[in-house]
Amino acid sequence: MKMILRRIRTIGGGAALAVTLLIVSSAAHADRLADIKAGGSMVCATLANNEPLGFMDPQSQQIVGFDVDMCAAVAREIGVNMEQKSVTVEARIPTLMQGHADLLVAALGYTRERAQQIDFTASHYQNPIKLVVRSDAGFYMISDLLERRISANRSSTPEQAVRRVMPRAVLQTFSDTPGAFLALAQDKVDAMAISMPSGIRFVNESGGRFKFVEGALAWEPTAMGVKKGEPALLAAVNAALVKLEKAGEIDALWQKWFGPKTKFNIPREKKLTPISAFQ
Repeated sequence: MKMILRRIRTIGGGAALAVTLLIVSSAAHADRLADIKAGGSMVCATLANNEPLGFMDPQSQQIVGFDVDMCAAVAREIGVNMEQKSVTVEARIPTLMQGHADLLVAALGYTRERAQQIDFTASHYQNPIKLVVRSDAGFYMISDLLERRISANRSSTPEQAVRRVMPRAVLQTFSDTPGAFLALAQDKVDAMAISMPSGIRFVNESGGRFKFVEGALAWEPTAMGVKKGEPALLAAVNAALVKLEKAGEIDALWQKWFGPKTKFNIPREKKLTPISAFQ
C-alpha cells in the first residue's frame, strides 16, 4: 500500500484522484466472508417480536427463537460466532442492503421482486399464508373475505399475497405483527393475513375468539438473505444449510420451536429446497 501511495503522489491531480477512488472502491467491495472470518463474528438480523421465530425471552431478556438458533448454527458451521441484530419486517431488507447485517434470517419469504434486491439461500422451510378471523364473524373460507378489510405486516409476503389473490380487498398494513393483530382484535379489519407459524399463537392463545379460515393464500418458501455481490458468503451459508439438513439439525431445531411439545405443533413438511425451484 505504501508503494501504491508513493506512485499516486507522482501522478497529476485528476489522475491521482481517480486512482485513489479506485483503491477505496476496491476496499469497500472486499470479500464479506473473508471479513466475517477475520473478525470472528457474523451479524445476523432477526425479528424481535415474532414468536417463535425471534422474540424476547422474559427471563433472560435475550432475543431467542428458531431463526436465532438457525443463525447460530450457520455461524458455527462457518467457524465464527453469531451476533444477533433485531429488525422489523419493514426494515429487514434495507438493513441487509445497507450493510448493517451479514445475514438476514427474519421470516424472509422468497419473491422475485425481493430477489432483485438481495440474494436468497436455499429455502429451509415453507409455510402456508393464512387468514385469521374472529370466530363469531361468520367467515369460513377465503372467498368469504374477497372484498373485506384485511390487515398485514407492511412489506411482507402476506401483504403481497393479499394484493395478488384478493385485489378487491381493503388492505391495511402495519409495521409489525402485534399492530396488525390489534386491528383485528379491535374490529378495525375483518381478517389478518399472516404466515401460519406466526399466526397460530394468536389462534391458540385466544381461548377460541380467533380462528384460521379454510385454505391458504399461498405457500411461502422461506430462506435466508445475503447482500448482492457476495457469492462466497452465499455459497458458505448454502453449504452450511446442506450440512445442517443432512445432520438432522434443522429438523431438531424445528421440533424445539414448532414441534408437538410446543403450543404451535406445526410439522416441517418441506425440507431444504434450492431457491432455483421457485424462480
